[in-house]
Amino acid sequence: MTLAEDCYRFTKEFPRDEIYGMTSQMRRSAVSIAANIAEGYGRENRGSFIQFLRVAQGSLKELETHTLLACRVGLLRKDNETELLLRCEEIGKMMRSLIRTVQAKQAE
Repeated sequence: MTLAEDCYRFTKEFPRDEIYGMTSQMRRSAVSIAANIAEGYGRENRGSFIQFLRVAQGSLKELETHTLLACRVGLLRKDNETELLLRCEEIGKMMRSLIRTVQAKQAE
C-alpha cells in the first residue's frame, strides 16, 4: 500500500498530458500489486494465493519498468526513481519469501 501511495504522490508531478499514459500505467501497476495479494489471500486456497502472488510479482516488475522509463524520459526525478526501485526490491524479496513459505505449507 505504501508503494502505491508513493506512486500516486510522485506521479502527481507528471504533466497533464500523461494522465492516460505513464501516470495511469504506473498507478495501475502499483495498485495491482496490493490488490492481487489481497485477492489471493481472500480466496482462502493456497494454490490460488500462490497464483495471485505471482501475478503481483508481474505487476511489480511492470512498475519497475515504468519507473525506469519515466526517469529516462524526464518525467520522474532521480531521487523518486531510487526510492521506488528500493521499495520494489524490498517488496519483491518479501513476496518471493512468502511464495516459498506458502508452497512449503501446501506441500505438507
